[in-house]
Amino acid sequence: MYVDTIIAGMKNISKQTKRRAVSPVIATVILVAITITVAVAVAYWMSGIAGQYTSFEKVEIQSGYASLSTEESVSWVITLELKNTGTATATLIKGFINEVPVTVYGIVGIDGNLTGNDTKTGTSVLEDGTPILSGVEDTIYIYIGSSYPNLSPGTTVNIKLHSAGGMDYIKLVQLT
Repeated sequence: MYVDTIIAGMKNISKQTKRRAVSPVIATVILVAITITVAVAVAYWMSGIAGQYTSFEKVEIQSGYASLSTEESVSWVITLELKNTGTATATLIKGFINEVPVTVYGIVGIDGNLTGNDTKTGTSVLEDGTPILSGVEDTIYIYIGSSYPNLSPGTTVNIKLHSAGGMDYIKLVQLT
């Protein structure tokens, strides 16, 4: 009986030695494929996280010009054509003419729509915030009231728009 047990055990050993392991070359290929797959997944994940924290606003004042107004209460109309070339929405909150808030000079309109004040004095849509989405172009009209006669044709005024993100966008405009 003892001999039978030994013979049975030897048969089990011979069965185990007949099984073969995965070739070292195939094992290496599998490990490399898994490593590359995990590396690509981590790279996509990290780029998504980085994109959330690296968005920025950048408003370009593509053109700016001033013209005399035909209305009694307005002397000048300054037109600024803007484009947000950044990746985040830019919100314009303040406007200045020669470092003086635009509300002192008159009213600001967006795309020709005034902010409900027909007299065009003392209000500004910039105070409420004017959002410009990424990649979007917009036009801002600044109306300078006729009560500022010290501005004459040929005078250059400094227009500055301030955003909620703390950026300043400046354009020099000559009154014509």
